[in-house]
Amino acid sequence: MADNARAKRLADLIREVVAKKLQRGIKDPRLGSHVTITDTRVTGDLREATVFYTVYGDDEQRAEAAAGLESAKGVLRSAVGQAAGVKFTPTLTFVADALPDTAKTIEDLLDKARAKDAEVREVSAGATFAGDADPYKKPEEDEDEPDDESDDESDDESDGDETGGDAAK
Repeated sequence: MADNARAKRLADLIREVVAKKLQRGIKDPRLGSHVTITDTRVTGDLREATVFYTVYGDDEQRAEAAAGLESAKGVLRSAVGQAAGVKFTPTLTFVADALPDTAKTIEDLLDKARAKDAEVREVSAGATFAGDADPYKKPEEDEDEPDDESDDESDDESDGDETGGDAAK
């Protein structure tokens, strides 16, 4: 079993070789400049490689690109084998990357959230507080209660008198 660093290096090499071969070496019109290799993953035993791609265009162009990649799989695998120099060239599986679709879904959800925020902002523009503007209670000082400091002073004076009186006895 190969280590993860070796699998990562091989995956990077496969991504570069396949991208270059698609750009310059394959003459299939279905694989024009609208196919982009986004990621490549290799299994731990280096026997299988999954190549993720995106296609700029509509569903028809995506289907044509998938058929073109499937027909060019042998040529691409031999190019990877020549570049990699490994004992066993991994089999290539092409998978359409769902990242653009997911990103579009997220963007649509964010647009809906922005619209709701704007609607709430419009509704709350002339609104006032239901209660006081500051709902938190603040400590109030009562002026009726005597200060504790005056009690302490009187206790100190009386203690001094008693002590002084005991010393005189």
